[in-house]
Amino acid sequence: MYSKILILRFPKTEVHKPLVCHLVKDYSLTFNILNATILPRKEGIMVLELSGARKNFMEGVKYLKNQGVHVQSAAREIKRNNNKCIHCGACTAVCPTGALSIKRPEMYVEFDQKKCSVCELCIPACLPRAMEVRPTNKTFF
Repeated sequence: MYSKILILRFPKTEVHKPLVCHLVKDYSLTFNILNATILPRKEGIMVLELSGARKNFMEGVKYLKNQGVHVQSAAREIKRNNNKCIHCGACTAVCPTGALSIKRPEMYVEFDQKKCSVCELCIPACLPRAMEVRPTNKTFF
């Protein structure tokens, strides 16, 4: 079983098509949507975990690219600059995975990177700009 977290950017001309469903039907892949913002007549973005046989995975990614979808590895990670963080908790309100949470009674913001889907919602929510996106050294297809 091969599994990767991908960031898909759909052009506005393709957002109405069930492209991800074809990954299941035509390539025997499974997916878990971690975050998505797809609106009619606007570019869409989706973060998903895609799993299946490596050959099917590669063919599925090729299919998406042929449909005009920009496929990017989530070979990036969110890091917190502890020197900038003031533990205000604003990031916890937008974190869909619970990677950012408030430890009580200390009122300290904890960051569990293993739960992070790299959706980047915490970046604009963080007033002191303590949350940052950094590339990882993981390789991808």
